[in-house]
Amino acid sequence: MSSNVVVVLDNGGGLIKAGIGGERDPTTVVPNCTARPLSSKKFLLADQLLSPTEDLTSAVLRRPFDRGYLINQDLQSTIWSHIFSSLLHVTPSSSSLLLTEPLFNLPSIQRATDEIVFEEFNFKSLFVSDSPSLVHLYEASRRPYDVVSKAQCSLVVDVGFSFTHVAPVFQNFTVNYGVKRMDLGGKALTNYLKELVSYRSINVMDETFLMDDVKEKLCFVSTDIARDLQIARRRGNDNYFRCTYVLPDGITHIKGFVKDPVEAQKYLTLSENGELPHEGTEEDDQTEVKSKPTERNKVDLTKNEFSLSNERFLVPEMIFRPADLGMNQAGLAECIVRAVNACHPHLHPVLYESIILTGGSTLFPNFAKRLESELRPLVPDVYQVKITTQEDPILGVWRGGSLLASSPDFDAMCVTKAEYEELGSSRCRRRFFH
Repeated sequence: MSSNVVVVLDNGGGLIKAGIGGERDPTTVVPNCTARPLSSKKFLLADQLLSPTEDLTSAVLRRPFDRGYLINQDLQSTIWSHIFSSLLHVTPSSSSLLLTEPLFNLPSIQRATDEIVFEEFNFKSLFVSDSPSLVHLYEASRRPYDVVSKAQCSLVVDVGFSFTHVAPVFQNFTVNYGVKRMDLGGKALTNYLKELVSYRSINVMDETFLMDDVKEKLCFVSTDIARDLQIARRRGNDNYFRCTYVLPDGITHIKGFVKDPVEAQKYLTLSENGELPHEGTEEDDQTEVKSKPTERNKVDLTKNEFSLSNERFLVPEMIFRPADLGMNQAGLAECIVRAVNACHPHLHPVLYESIILTGGSTLFPNFAKRLESELRPLVPDVYQVKITTQEDPILGVWRGGSLLASSPDFDAMCVTKAEYEELGSSRCRRRFFH
């Protein structure tokens, strides 16, 4: 491999993961947006949004991506420019770029992306890949004796920011005719949580960053929805899902936080019949009951916090039951079955045995367990169902890209600036087999 630097850029709709090829982890993981706080006239971008001293309450957001596709090239190039110069400290003209793009990206967007890469940043060469093939590459290299590596075949379930893809991968290539998509991702889940909280407690429709934090810290996937809805109807301490989130007040704290993290994790110890394992003496229980009412009074006085109960599991439930919200779409388990059935019958047993979960929304507790319980009845008994969640579903795609960028064949796979200038975008793109 030549000595030039390869910049690996996993350009997601929600987060950008950027770093140097060959390393295990990206140098930076930042939001792919700009935001203007109420107290400022200037838009903040990328890492500036992660500053603990920055108050992003009711911040005005601008995103270069909408519904999964790049629509604002100028904004995207501004964010990239900041990342390359301030965070990665690379010189594009002496570097190669490995870029991820959404499946079935439109030719007009591909042309605009190539223009930014070659004409604005002057990169030496470019390789464009889709997420599923990089996830497969990383998992196959990580587990050389597993079915993913031996059969060179896997089914990648990517629950991303804008939508969810179920993509069969065969010999490092995504099987395009087998890909199925759900128009549901992390953004839709956050918006649904905003609506529920705004209707029941306090108006948070403008608090995107805050509600993202609530979703990541408090939401989980229910393994028994009927039982959990019954528990959520209980009052007082018998409702094991009730927990309180404290809103920022702009003075003592400018970020929200969970009031009682131990209380918020109570649901993890629930038994099959919906009860907690009983611990402690009666005296302990009585002191707890005495101390609780004063806390509740405090909630009413401050009005600077809100409680969640069934919202915690109803939000991720959308992924498995989109029809309950009036969306004319199949749930994730049915989506997987349809994707497998679109492939050759000889691949069916291998695909069911090598399902890989990636994307930030697969981080909800109990996600894989619930998916397996929904999928098992839909799959013929003779097939095994094996679901693996990546060790870090957010960084999985980037790590696959880093691995590819460090391979000896990488330079030969790229399109150079000279080739782009001679042949144009569409001719060059044929090399990537999209």
